[in-house]
Amino acid sequence: MTDSHGSEGHPAHLQHHFDNSRQQFSASKLGMWLFLATEILLFAGLFVAYAVYRSNHPEIFIYAHYFLDTKLGGINTMVLLLSSFTMAWGVRAAQLGQRKLLVALLSLTLLGGFGFLGIKYVEYEAKWKHGLLWGTNYNPESHDDHTGADEHAEEVEEAPTAPETGAPDRLNLEPTVVPPSATGPAGTVPPGEGLPHGQGAEPDNVHIFFGIYFLMTGLHGIHVLVGMSLIFWILLKSIGGAYGPKYFTPVDLVGLYWHLVDLIWIFLFPLLYLIH
Repeated sequence: MTDSHGSEGHPAHLQHHFDNSRQQFSASKLGMWLFLATEILLFAGLFVAYAVYRSNHPEIFIYAHYFLDTKLGGINTMVLLLSSFTMAWGVRAAQLGQRKLLVALLSLTLLGGFGFLGIKYVEYEAKWKHGLLWGTNYNPESHDDHTGADEHAEEVEEAPTAPETGAPDRLNLEPTVVPPSATGPAGTVPPGEGLPHGQGAEPDNVHIFFGIYFLMTGLHGIHVLVGMSLIFWILLKSIGGAYGPKYFTPVDLVGLYWHLVDLIWIFLFPLLYLIH
């Protein structure tokens, strides 16, 4: 069987504008690398914005990074690294015609993507509950502090009267409740790790950090979703036996995309969570 268009054994996967499978594979891979270059340019602009703001306002990044959970970020890093390994192994399985192994490895890679997004959801939910958001939505005192103030007010209203005189205790007077100062929303700062700036003083424009955080991690999350959709697509095709030693181009190209998604997070994790 040859790859010639005029032969009876013309491969089903070979498009009419290519002379043979090798030429089609080379062209497809070149096109994928060019697409990945545009993705790198997209994120490069965000990394430049990060560098400019961090250079001009280092106190914001030093202060705000304490509100990120390094443990969850580290677990997500390991999850993506492991999923990249299973994806690369899956490409090799497709090249060797190991269909069952390919299906299993693609399933594990897809599971890693779900794990990453699940952990990221937990992080986002905590930021949302504590008002650690972007722009005018940044309002860290809108949740826990007010709740604590209300509980304190109820305790004051229930204070007993003075037993000897029968006169109301002065604690029964309507109080002016002033929430105590805090270093940050409860549950977001590890115990024993004091924030910078003296007594936990918050610098101006902390919302800039969270704007950059949500923009970069959110855009990366969208890329994770796209990668998972592509992996699911080739997983269904793999179950039907579409890929093997003679044709594995889609598996290879999706693998390249997934590796880029992993690589971008490798930069995001230390820049946002670790460097201070």
